[in-house]
Amino acid sequence: MRVELRQLGKRFGRVVALQDVSLELPAGSRTALIGPNGSGKSTLVRALLGMLAATGELLFDGEPAGEDRRALARRIAYVPQIAPRLAAPVGDVVRAVAGLRGRGWQQIAEVAMQLDVDLAALGKRPFRALSGGQRQKVLASLALAAGAELLLLDEPTASMDPKSRAAFFRLVEALPTGTTVLLCSHRLDEIRRLVDRVVVLAEGRVAWQGLAGAYLDDHAEAIVEVDAEGEPAAAWLRARGFTQGATGWWSRSLPVHERARLLGEIGRNLNGQLRDVMARDVERLQPPSPGAKP
Repeated sequence: MRVELRQLGKRFGRVVALQDVSLELPAGSRTALIGPNGSGKSTLVRALLGMLAATGELLFDGEPAGEDRRALARRIAYVPQIAPRLAAPVGDVVRAVAGLRGRGWQQIAEVAMQLDVDLAALGKRPFRALSGGQRQKVLASLALAAGAELLLLDEPTASMDPKSRAAFFRLVEALPTGTTVLLCSHRLDEIRRLVDRVVVLAEGRVAWQGLAGAYLDDHAEAIVEVDAEGEPAAAWLRARGFTQGATGWWSRSLPVHERARLLGEIGRNLNGQLRDVMARDVERLQPPSPGAKP
């Protein structure tokens, strides 16, 4: 599904939530939507879902959404950041959604099993009695099994364990090539693995949009940690911005694209003084602050 937003705007009283937002999600694209709290991400997603009326134009495959969105709703699936605390049993929730989507129980159960959820075992339990991770995985299973053409994911793995997160990645990667995905996330591993484009919102406006690789080069950070002996090594590390912690290890954060160069310099200059070195990515991207320049 191709999605086009043309000068989309939304106000809540005096608060401008979205202002002249224009962007395109090509059919089959995988896009990360990021930005600080209050930047308009949730408002934009709710407008796409038809939960909010907005000014401007919103087109799906070149056609306006219109007032009657029932047919369009069948083509869209959504995983919220916080799962609703429904009183209905899990089995009833799954059967209701499966019926609306034209899907069978087994289709959804197979996806859920990959996320380490046994729907049959949970079927009689109230949905709200599940743990946060279980609720999120049930909703993710419903969305991924829906056959939707547009998948809206709002921090979908926030409550999942590492094993389930890895399975979720594989399921998203296995979606048909024509499925368009919009992912709200600041997690570096999700953006690096699941998307090819990034859109940044700040104060309700598009502050940046482009290829994911270009954005990560400029905004992702890594931490390099060094265990070295001797004052010459300490002086060399201090001169390059490292600070020493209580355990004796030296650490420095830097843009991720500079990591390989720094590791090479450490190897060349601390030869014989180096006991150990580690490098890791910062887990979450820091969204731009309001007012930041594109």
